[in-house]
Amino acid sequence: MLKTALKPRWIAGLVFALLLSGVFVLLSQWQFGRSTQSEVPVSPQIEETKALTTVLQPGTFFPGAVADQMVSATGSYDPAKQVVVEGRLKDGKKGYWVVSAFAVDGAPVLRGAGASARTWIPVARAWVAEPGQAVPPPSGTIELTGRLLPSEAPLPNVDAGAGRASAVSVAELINRWDVSSYPGFVAASAESSGGKAVDLPVDMKPLNIPAQPPAQQINWLNLFYSVEWVVFAGFALYIWWRLVADDYRRDLEEDVPDDEPGHDETPTASDPEQKVQP
Repeated sequence: MLKTALKPRWIAGLVFALLLSGVFVLLSQWQFGRSTQSEVPVSPQIEETKALTTVLQPGTFFPGAVADQMVSATGSYDPAKQVVVEGRLKDGKKGYWVVSAFAVDGAPVLRGAGASARTWIPVARAWVAEPGQAVPPPSGTIELTGRLLPSEAPLPNVDAGAGRASAVSVAELINRWDVSSYPGFVAASAESSGGKAVDLPVDMKPLNIPAQPPAQQINWLNLFYSVEWVVFAGFALYIWWRLVADDYRRDLEEDVPDDEPGHDETPTASDPEQKVQP
């Protein structure tokens, strides 16, 4: 069969089949790339620091459009309102987030909260390996910069214990701290006081949380088309092989001699050496 496949017309046919298969494979890759698309592309504007009071309002739902936005706020911490949240990874090590309540200057006050009430927001200030390494937040007026994140869901039927929380859940923390809060929290990236940076203690590590990648959606129709083009590529090569095989069988039939043993011959009456059996 190799001799048949090396005929010029079948070599040319193979080249054509390979080119056609290559086109089909490229189309398959294109369809596969279109089968996964981001729900919402990441906007470069989220890295531009904006005032928290202009981005988010207390007493409302957390809009997805402001998730991961870098924000700034001025206010003060309450050292009595601080918890650690377990199960947080840092450089592959499991530890705790230190989360403190931050009173935001100039934030709207919820109706009925009282003239002296303030609006707070939980701030994940740092990571520690052990709960005892968490020290109180800095005192005085603090200029805070960090990434705005939506509230986490509390773990059901979990009692984290005194000074601990199961998650950075605004609903859980405002009940613990008895304050009015924004519907999200800030993962701090920098703190300053009087224009000077506030350094973290040695055992407390900065979070430096990047913007989260957008969720991916799968377009099943495009995924099906990508598989279909691969099938077409294989079918093109199969057609070439089938045509070569048919040509090979025809060559074999032409090479069979007529006087080959077993070849049927019908005796005739004109042949004196043959007798027709009754």
